[in-house]
Amino acid sequence: MDLRYSAEEEELRRSLRAWLAGVLRGLPQKPRPDDWDARRRYDMGWQRLLYEAGYGGVDWPKDAGGRGSSPVEQLVFLEELQRARAPGVGVGFVGLLHAGPTIIAEGSAAQRARYLQPILAGEEVWCQGFSEPDAGSDLAALKTRAVRDGDDYVVSGQKIWTSHAQVADLCELLVRTGTEGSRHRGITWLVMPMDAPGVEVRPLRTIAGSSEFSELFLDEVRIPVANRVGAENDGWRVAMVTFAFERGTAFVAELLESMELMRLLAASAKESGIWDDPCLRQRLGSLAAELDALWALTRRNVSEASRSGVPGIGGSVFKLAFSELRQSMADLWMDIEGRSALVWGEPADMWVNSLSRTIAAGTSQVQRNILAERVLGLPKEPSTRTLEG
Repeated sequence: MDLRYSAEEEELRRSLRAWLAGVLRGLPQKPRPDDWDARRRYDMGWQRLLYEAGYGGVDWPKDAGGRGSSPVEQLVFLEELQRARAPGVGVGFVGLLHAGPTIIAEGSAAQRARYLQPILAGEEVWCQGFSEPDAGSDLAALKTRAVRDGDDYVVSGQKIWTSHAQVADLCELLVRTGTEGSRHRGITWLVMPMDAPGVEVRPLRTIAGSSEFSELFLDEVRIPVANRVGAENDGWRVAMVTFAFERGTAFVAELLESMELMRLLAASAKESGIWDDPCLRQRLGSLAAELDALWALTRRNVSEASRSGVPGIGGSVFKLAFSELRQSMADLWMDIEGRSALVWGEPADMWVNSLSRTIAAGTSQVQRNILAERVLGLPKEPSTRTLEG
C-alpha cells in the first residue's frame, strides 16, 4: 500500500487544521481529573463537536455512520489532533474504540441501528465488564453467570477494573452461559444497561491517585436476550474481535503522544546539561527508532483493519512492544530529571502508570502466548490438569 500523502489527503489535513484552529478556542476549561460528571460533559461535548463537523468516526464505515476514511486519512486525522493538542476520546474510549467497532463487525442490523449513532454523537458512554478478581490474565476463567429465563438473561457475579463505570450508560459484558468447566466455549458477549436493577458500582483508586476504575457487583441483573452480540457461547470469539481493536488501533493517539514526548525528553536533556553523555543519547536514539518502527506497524495494522474489518494479529505485536517501550521511556525520563523526579509530578506519574501498561488490555505474557501459538505455531502450554494426570 502507498502511504505517501496524496493531494486529497493533504486537503483533509488543511481543512481539519483550519477547523481545529477555530473550534479549540471556544472549548471550556478542562475539568479536574476527579470530577467525573464534568469530565463526561466535557468529553461528550467534544465528541459532539467532532460528530457535527463530520469527524465523529473517521475510521468507521459510512454505513455505520462514520466518515469511511482510508487508513492514511485516519492517520492524518490523528496526527492533526495531536499536533493541535485537541482533547482525546476520554470517557468515550470504550464505545468509540472497542464496543462500537465490535458491534459493526458482529452486531445485528437492529443492534447497529440502536447503539452506533449514540456513540458517535457523544450521547452514550460505554464501559467494559470483562476482568474479574479471579479472571484477569486468564479471562476464560470468568465466573459471572448468566442464566436464560425467557427473553432475558439473569446475571450475577463481580467485575473489576471497569473503566469509567461511574459515568457509563452501557457495558460490554462477558458472562458464562455454558457449564462451569466450559472455559472459552461457554462465554457470551452481552450489552448491559448500567441503570438496570441489581447493578452496583464501587469506584477504586489506583496507586497513582486516579479513580477511573470501578468494581461492578451484579445481583440477578436482567439483560434482554436481544442484547446478545453473536451467538450464545460464542462470546470468546466476539471478545477476540474486541481485543483486536483494543490492541491494534486504539493506541494510535498514545503513540503520537509518545513521539512528541521523545522530542521533549531530548530537549530536556540538552537543557539540563547531560546531552553530551553518549549512553543517554544512545538510549534516546534507540527508543526513537522503536517508535518509528511502531509507527510503521501501526500503518500496517490500520491498513489491514480497513481491508478485513479487524486489525488482526499485528495488534498483539504492537501492544506487547508499545507497553514495554512506554516503561523504558518512563525510566529514561526519571533518569533525566534525577532527584527532582521523586517529587510527584509528570515523570513520577508516567512511571507509575507505565507499570500498568504491561497488564491492561492483555498482559505481556498473554501477548507472547498469542504470538507463539497463533503466529509461530508453537505448541500450547500444557494445562495444570494435564501435568497432574
